[in-house]
Amino acid sequence: MRYTTIELTQANEKLGKQIYTSDGRVLLNEGASLTQALINRLKRLGIKAVYLQDPFDTEIKKEDLVSEEVKRETFANLTESFQFVQEGQGFELKSIQQSVKQIVEEILGHSQSLLSLTDMRTEDNGLFVHSLNVCMISTIVGVRLGLPRAKLYELATGALMHDIGKMAYSKDDEPKVEMGDHHTWRGFNVLRKNSEMSALSAHIALSHHEHVDGGGIPRQLLEKDIHVFAKIVAVANAFDHLISPLRPGGRMLPHEACEIIMGLTGVRYGHQIVSHFLKTIAFYPTGIQVVLSTGEYGVVSAQNDGIPQRPFVRIFKVEGHGHGEFQAVDINLLKHPTVFIEKIVD
Repeated sequence: MRYTTIELTQANEKLGKQIYTSDGRVLLNEGASLTQALINRLKRLGIKAVYLQDPFDTEIKKEDLVSEEVKRETFANLTESFQFVQEGQGFELKSIQQSVKQIVEEILGHSQSLLSLTDMRTEDNGLFVHSLNVCMISTIVGVRLGLPRAKLYELATGALMHDIGKMAYSKDDEPKVEMGDHHTWRGFNVLRKNSEMSALSAHIALSHHEHVDGGGIPRQLLEKDIHVFAKIVAVANAFDHLISPLRPGGRMLPHEACEIIMGLTGVRYGHQIVSHFLKTIAFYPTGIQVVLSTGEYGVVSAQNDGIPQRPFVRIFKVEGHGHGEFQAVDINLLKHPTVFIEKIVD
C-alpha cells in the first residue's frame, strides 16, 4: 500500500483504504477500482491524497491506533451532536462518551505506537476528521504524561468537542471578529450548559487557542494560567491543521509540520507538551514514498516506536544482471545512521 496525491492517481488503480462521509457511511470501499470518473469525483469532493493498493507492497499496511469501526461510529456521533448544536438545541453526551471510551481504550492498547495521520478528508468530513485526529493525538500525549484513565476521558472528550463552537452559528449568522463571539467562547458556552460535561472538558474548547507567551486568544492567558489539557489540545489542533489537505495554501507533510511546532515551542506551546508530542507522531507515515540519501527510492514500510524520524524503508533491488527479478529489502534507518530521507515523493 502507498500514499499518494489524487493528482498522481491513475485510472484502474485500486483504493487501499476506505473513504468515509461525515456521518460515518462508507463513500468508497477498500479495493474499489478507481475509474477516471471516480477520480474526478474525489477531486470535486476536495480529496487531495489517497491510499492505493500496490502489487509490490502488498505487505505494507497502515497500522491504525483506532479501528475503522470506532472511527465510523465517532463520525456518526459527532454528526448528530453537531447537528443539534447547529439547530440551537442541546445534545446528548452519552454517545460522545461512548466514542471517547472506545478511543481511549484502543489507544491504551497501543500506547507506544506512533500515530500516522494520513486519513482521506473531504470538504464534507473535514471537521470530523480534524476533531477525531485532535482527540487521538491528545489522548496519546496524555498517556505519555501518565494521566489516569478518568483524566484521559476528560481530556479526550474536550479534545473531540474542542471545535463545537464552529457549529454554534446559525446558517445566516456569520462568525464575528469580536473575541466574545469567537468559536472558543461559543464552544465553551455550549459545553458548559450540558450538566454531564466536566468543567475541564468545557475549558478545553475555551482555551485551545491560548499561547504560553500570553499572545493567544480569547483571554491572552500566560502559561501558568493555561490548564495542561488546553496546552495539549493546542499542539494537537495546530499540527492537524498544518497537515490538513484542506488548509489554505495546501498541506504540509508531518515532518514539516513538526518543525513548525518545534519552532514555536516556548512561544505558543509548552516545552513538556511538545517533547511528548514529538514522540507520538510518525514524521514519515507508513505508505509514503521517499528518496533516500543513497539515491534509492522506497516506501516507508514500518515505524520505530518512539523514534519517529527513523522509520523502516522498503526499497526494491534487481537481483542478477540484465533482466533480474525485483527483491524487496527493508532498511531500518535506526541501524543506518548515515542514511537519511532526503525528500518525499507525492
